[in-house]
This record gives sequence, C-alpha cells and structure tokens, in this order.
Amino acid sequence: MAAKTNVHDLLRAKGSRKWVQLHVDSAAEAAAAESAGILVLSCEADHSLPAIRAAAPSALISAGMPHGTSATPDEAVRAAFGALRAGADAIYCSHSPRFIEAMAREGIPVTGHVGLVPNLAAWTGFRAIGRKADEALAVLRKAKDIENAGAAFLEVEVVPVQLADHITRGTAMVTMGMGCGSVCDTQYLFSCDVLGTNTGHYPRHSKRYADFARLEAELQEKRVAAFCAFVGDVEAAGYPERSHEIWMDEEEFEAFAKGATRL
Repeated sequence: MAAKTNVHDLLRAKGSRKWVQLHVDSAAEAAAAESAGILVLSCEADHSLPAIRAAAPSALISAGMPHGTSATPDEAVRAAFGALRAGADAIYCSHSPRFIEAMAREGIPVTGHVGLVPNLAAWTGFRAIGRKADEALAVLRKAKDIENAGAAFLEVEVVPVQLADHITRGTAMVTMGMGCGSVCDTQYLFSCDVLGTNTGHYPRHSKRYADFARLEAELQEKRVAAFCAFVGDVEAAGYPERSHEIWMDEEEFEAFAKGATRL
C-alpha cells in the first residue's frame, strides 16, 4: 500500500506539483479513484465517510461539514473532531472565518471556499463570480480572511483564471480549483460529472468521461424485466419448482404429524 497522503505533503508540494482531486459519493468511487492515482478526495461527512476512508487508505480526504448544521464555532469544533475520528484528514467549511478559526486553533485542517459557493448561492446566483473588478476584490478579501483564520486549503470555484492565479500565487494555502482553469494547486471535479451519472444540467467546467446515466437506465430496464418475469413465473405456477423446495422424509413427517396432535 502506498504511503498515506497528508496535509503536509500538499503544503510542501505547493507550486511544484499539480494534484488531481475528486469528490466521491461512495466507497466504490473512492477505491476506483485511488486505483487511478487520485490521492486528494472530498466527500460528505456522513455515514459514508468510514467506508470511503477504508476504500482509499492512501488518499487525503476533505470531508464536508453541512452548512448550517453547526450554529456556533464550538459546535463546529465538536463536529469536526467527529469527522476526523471517522476518517477525514481535513474539514470543508463554508461557514464564516470565525468557525474556521475555532477549528484551526485546535489543529484541525480546514478547507475554506471562495467564488461560487453553492451553500451561499442565494446571495450570488449560480454563475461565475469575479468578472468585475469590485467583485474580484471581494473574492480576494474573503480568501485573505479565510487564510488569516488559519485554513490549510481553499476551494476556488468558477472564478476568472486571472483571479484564481492571483489568489494561488499570493497564498500559502493549497488552492483547489474547480472551473477556473489550470492555475490552482489541484484540479478538482465531482465524480458525478466525470462518470456522467447526472441526468440534468452539467456545469460548463465539467467533462464527462463515461455515461453511467445510460448504463444505469439499461440496468433499470433489466431490473424491471427480471422482476416482471418473476411475477409472471409465480402467477403461472412456474416458481417455485421442486428443486427450490425442502421436504421432510415421509417417516419424519408422519412422526411430526403424530407429535403435533399432542400439542
């Protein structure tokens, strides 16, 4: 088994290595990612985390803290320690810098987020962030606030390439780039986009390398066909056959029948 990838490895390699990063939804995806040499993963901090950890023992895993589940920094610290015990190496947090600072003070590696932050899209809409100078400056200020709070990583999502490059060059944090060119320290996509499991909208920055939605539709058709065949077989008395059944020897059944009359 390869050596475990840790926070120090990414920080030490900043500026000299480009990491491939993938958000995974299952242990099967995590195992496939590690087999493909992808050693930076993200996932949700839920019941799937321990299995994902076991499936990708060499990868660094940033587990997402659901936005709003921690109402105070103290609650965030407790939740983060729970995720670390479950197998996470870092905690993704889209909360304010005061939550990040509380976790960082306890030695918890934190991933902040700037640009298009889906949890905060009510304020921005789902669009590229930072095309105008004033908005780009606001993104940069937020990045600096996150760094000052002690974050180790910074997800940079759907911002202009020039802005992502400026942030990456000016910060000690490892930048995780999604939809902002190739200038960040990691190149980050979601497995659902890579595998083509979505049946709806695909972001402009995504790229499909498989069509799992089609394969799943074919599998579903085969499931329905098999279940229909089962129903028809039962209704036509074709199932169960003698080979599917268990029968007592005649003598044993007669002994049982006699004993049953006394109960």
